[in-house]
Amino acid sequence: MSGRLYVCPTPIGNLADITLRALAVLAEVDGILCEDSRRAGRLLAHHRIARRPLIPFHDRNEAAQLGAVLRRLQQGQRLALISDAGMPVLSDPGFKLVRACREQGLAVEVLPGASAITVALVSAAIPCERFSFLGFLPRGAERAAQLLADQPQTAVAFDSPRRVAATIAALAARQPSRQVALCRELTKLHEEVVRGEAAAVAEALAGRQLRGEVVVVVGPPSPEPASRSS
Repeated sequence: MSGRLYVCPTPIGNLADITLRALAVLAEVDGILCEDSRRAGRLLAHHRIARRPLIPFHDRNEAAQLGAVLRRLQQGQRLALISDAGMPVLSDPGFKLVRACREQGLAVEVLPGASAITVALVSAAIPCERFSFLGFLPRGAERAAQLLADQPQTAVAFDSPRRVAATIAALAARQPSRQVALCRELTKLHEEVVRGEAAAVAEALAGRQLRGEVVVVVGPPSPEPASRSS
């Protein structure tokens, strides 16, 4: 009998932000695939879930672990896949595993839940009927800013707190009036959203030492003014 892989979102900051369904799954599975066993252990302890076998599964070992995990599932085990925060697979490990399960006909159940992407989009108050998710921005302020500037619709991306001020400053140099929101430490005690035109946000961030998780939302470019007919 084949097992089942449960893809379980975990809180992006506030440990209360987890569904009852996810808690039930984590309490019943045969093992939990996790990036960091210490963080996974704290989550289980906070919700008074008896510690389950924790299986390291992260960017550095995903390929090596894939075969062993698939064998567990084929033997009938039920496993949960979690990341350190948010929805696994989205800029986190798990894509190769989910794809392999689908290709081999193994059951995969994806649970809804916390995601920094959607929280940031709503917090930004920038039109988000259509948007692009860019994952982690490339290193180098100019490269990151150019990628954001080239997006024809709202874009959301992750960036380092050490680099994001330079990224937004470089974007402001290109498109000073483009709408930007810097979302930092979402759902945590020091949550902060700085929003406005790129030039104003860049000025507000200048000289600050930012810390914590950072999500950047950039609105669509302003339409070009219509040219006058001669």
